Amino acid sequence: MSDNRDLDATWKYHNGTKHSYLSIRLHPHELDWENKPLLFKIYPTLEVLRLPKDFRPSGVPALEAVASVGVHPVEKKISIEAVPSLDTFAQLLFFSAGVTRSKKYPGGETFFRAAACTGALYEIELYLVCQDLPGLAAGLYHFGAAEFGLRQLRAGDYRRVLVDATGAEPSVADAPVIIICTGTYWRNAWKYRSRAYRHFGWDNGTLLANLLATAGALKLPAQLVLGFADAEVNRLIDVDPQKEVAFSMVALGHTSNKAPAPPGFEPLGLPVVAYSKEEVDYPAMRQMHEASSLGPAEVTAWRATELKRNSAATSSTATALESISDSALPTDSLEEVIQRRGSTRRFAREPISFNQLSTILERATRGIPADLPSSGGALLNDLYLIVNNVAGLKPGAYYYARERKQLELLKEGDFRKQAGYLGLEQELPADASVDVFFLADLHKIIAAYGNRGYRAAQLEAGIIGGKFYLAAYAQRLGASGLTFYDDDVVNFFSPHAKGKSAIFLVALGKSIKVARP
Repeated sequence: MSDNRDLDATWKYHNGTKHSYLSIRLHPHELDWENKPLLFKIYPTLEVLRLPKDFRPSGVPALEAVASVGVHPVEKKISIEAVPSLDTFAQLLFFSAGVTRSKKYPGGETFFRAAACTGALYEIELYLVCQDLPGLAAGLYHFGAAEFGLRQLRAGDYRRVLVDATGAEPSVADAPVIIICTGTYWRNAWKYRSRAYRHFGWDNGTLLANLLATAGALKLPAQLVLGFADAEVNRLIDVDPQKEVAFSMVALGHTSNKAPAPPGFEPLGLPVVAYSKEEVDYPAMRQMHEASSLGPAEVTAWRATELKRNSAATSSTATALESISDSALPTDSLEEVIQRRGSTRRFAREPISFNQLSTILERATRGIPADLPSSGGALLNDLYLIVNNVAGLKPGAYYYARERKQLELLKEGDFRKQAGYLGLEQELPADASVDVFFLADLHKIIAAYGNRGYRAAQLEAGIIGGKFYLAAYAQRLGASGLTFYDDDVVNFFSPHAKGKSAIFLVALGKSIKVARP
C-alpha cells in the first residue's frame, strides 16, 4: 500500500515550497552555469531510428483543435481501427515535444521546443509502448528530441504491462500506442530547487495540451491517464526513481488487437549521458512523488471516486463571455500556431478585445479527455483574473464562472501594480492585458483522490495553460506562464478564494515584437 492517503504529505510539500516576499529574500539562489544540465536524455549505446519530417498538414484551425475534448472510442462504439503510422506518430511527437527551431550564440546554442517549459529546461521525457505499427516494430522506445528519433529499449509488445498497471483502463486496453511522460528531477531543480515538482505538472501539461490538440487535429482518439501503478511503469521503462519518474500517460488510437501476455523483462542497465558534472538532490520532490504514487489495488479506487463541487454563488455584477461563430475566428492551422509560439518576454501595455479573451477562456476550458472522474465535467482548478486592459471590460479582479460562461466582478480598480507584485515582482504580469490565476480547493481534491489529486491539479493547470498559449497565439497575441507569491494571491482574491491554494499563473496580452532567430 502506498502513502496516497497520508494527506499531510501534500501540505508538507505545498506549504514548504511556497514563495513569499520574505522567502525569496531569505533563500536566494544563484545559478551554477558551469553545472547546467544537458537538455536531452541520450542513450549513447543505442542506434537512433530517425523520424520523418515531411508532415501532411492537418488543415485544422488551431482554435478548433484547442477546443476539442477528444473522442473516447469505447463510449462512442468506434469499431474501425485507428492505428497511427510512423509518419502520424512522428507528427504527434514533433508538435508536442520536438525542437521547432534553434539559435546559436557564442558559447552555445538555444533550442526552442513545441511546448512551453519553465526555464526552457525541458525536464519531461517521452517513452512509447506500441504494438506493430506501419513502419515501426512493436517495442518500448525512448523519444530523442535532439535527434528527432526513437531508440528501442525493449523489443516486443509490452502494452499488457500498462493495461495491468492501469487496472485495465479501457482506453489503454484498446490502444495500439501508449505514451509515458516522465519528469527528470535535476534538470528542472537546477534552477527551481524543490519547487520543481510543481513544474512537472505545468511542463507536462503544456506538452500534453499540444499532444491532445494534435491528436484531435489528426482525428486520432487520445486519452490522458493518471491512474496507474507507478512502480510497475517505472520498472518497465527502467528509470531510477531517485532521478526520473513516470508522471502521466496518454493512450493513443484504437485497435481490436488486444495486448498479448508480455515478454519477460529484466532491468536494462543502459548507460545514459550525464546531465551535469554533479547533481544536487532535493528530497522534498521525491517525497511528494512517492506520497502521490499508487499501488495496483488503489488504481481502481482512483477512478471510482467522484469529486463533488458546489457552484460558487453568482455575483451581482457578471459579464457573459462574448460568443463568435467559428467562421469569424482566425483560421491559422494548429501546426502554424505551434511553430510560431513562444513565451512572451515583454508585453505592450495595449488592450486586447473582450472577444479575444472570451475565445481564449471558452476554447481552453471545454474539458480534457482523461480518466479523472468529476461531477459534470468540472475542472479541479478555478480561474481568477486581474484585468488590466481589455476593451469592453472594466479593469478589476474577476472570477470565471465556467459553467455559466460569465466573468464575475469581485472588485473594480486598477490592479497593475498588484499583478506585478503577485507575479513575483515581475514586469510581465504588470504589463499584460490580463493575468489568469489558477486556484484549487486542495482540501476537497486530496480528500477525494489522496495525494494523487495534487499531481492531477498541477497537471490540469498546465494543460489549460498550454491551451491558453495556443489560443492566444492563434489570435496573434502573446502568453507567458509565471510563478507567484502563493498566499498573497489567495489573499488578493479573498474572501471569494478563501481556503483555496494558488497553482499556476498565465499572463496574456500583446507581445512587443522582438527579432526572431
